[in-house]
Amino acid sequence: MTIRVLLADDQAMVRAGFRMILESEPDIEVVGEAGNGEQAASETRRLRPDVVLMDIQMPGEDGLQATRRIIESPDLASRVVILTTFERDDYVFDAIRSGASGFLLKNAPPEELVHAVRVVYAGDALLAPSVTRRIIEQYARRPVKRELGAQLASLTQREREVLVSLASGKSNAELGALLFVSEGTIKTHVSSLLAKLGVRDRVQAVVLAYESGLVQPGR
Repeated sequence: MTIRVLLADDQAMVRAGFRMILESEPDIEVVGEAGNGEQAASETRRLRPDVVLMDIQMPGEDGLQATRRIIESPDLASRVVILTTFERDDYVFDAIRSGASGFLLKNAPPEELVHAVRVVYAGDALLAPSVTRRIIEQYARRPVKRELGAQLASLTQREREVLVSLASGKSNAELGALLFVSEGTIKTHVSSLLAKLGVRDRVQAVVLAYESGLVQPGR
């Protein structure tokens, strides 16, 4: 199945470079482009891409504002990967708060850009290499929200184990090996816990795990 991608960046040359990289892959198609956040949100609504590659800094409405508009639209299933030239924790935190499924530096190798699109399209979250366990843990160093316990109560014991392991950034294959089950079984557990917790993807599930106290930073 072809992965449909929208490029959002205020620099035409950057968009052209990303298009060249992505369209060299047989399973990826760039369906549109946007030069600012407002265009990104409107083009996402019009084109319904699977993945939006979103520059974090653009004139007018920035990438974070556009991401919020996309994520908060209940009829849109597009996932967002935030792109930036700055390796700063606050950008990562803001991207996660906005509902992005991934965070990648613009100077990352081409293969990492392609990998990010495929990972996010598959329903996983890009926790590595840019969004690391350290970043997630620092983001979660806030008072525990005990009210989230009710959401966790709906999880089975195995789903709780999977959620705890997700917090370390493990892939489905690594989770399967750790819990001695197939990768397909892990995907089923992940889909189930995401639905029960009412979150879109792994990033949001991991944040909830830290905020609820199920997983504690540094452990």
